[in-house]
Amino acid sequence: MAADDVPDLYPSEPRPVRLMNTIWADKGRVRDALTTVGQLDRWARQCGIQPTGPLGEEDLLRARELRDALRRLAATVVNDERPAAVDAGLAVDGALATLNGFTAPCAPELRREGEQEFRRDWRFGVDGFERELVALAVEAGELLSERPEVRLGACYGPGCVLYYYRSHARRGWCSAGCGNRARVARHYRRHASS
Repeated sequence: MAADDVPDLYPSEPRPVRLMNTIWADKGRVRDALTTVGQLDRWARQCGIQPTGPLGEEDLLRARELRDALRRLAATVVNDERPAAVDAGLAVDGALATLNGFTAPCAPELRREGEQEFRRDWRFGVDGFERELVALAVEAGELLSERPEVRLGACYGPGCVLYYYRSHARRGWCSAGCGNRARVARHYRRHASS
């Protein structure tokens, strides 16, 4: 993989899940796809975010901060105890404070849409890439607050550290590949102990 390559894992997932999944596993190692500004720029464009100017180190730090907070909160709501999935040093209250800090500069606003229709939108108190991160944090807050135990899942495929949006109630893995690996591992455990 080239220096600024970012795997586009499951592009149909909501943006907050896609940000969480910039931590991923490959060949038994947990990897971080947001280690350079170039990777952040590439990830943003994969998610349909067109930065209004060049990204910098502060943008990278802020994106990683939000990502780590979202992973901690997702792990909490889905009761995920995989040691490689989250930063053990980040407490739930700290992650919640981080998410709330990101959403603080925005407020709900009712906007007119046509003659007799209105739509709720958000007014942002920040610009540039920070505004994109705030919008992503708002999306994450909605995802985490509306029956998250039903809407989010942690993939328990062997070695996987990804999260996914439950598109249907029976979905149990991030991908069919992880599901197959989990079934094979379960089959092997059953027959190895016989």
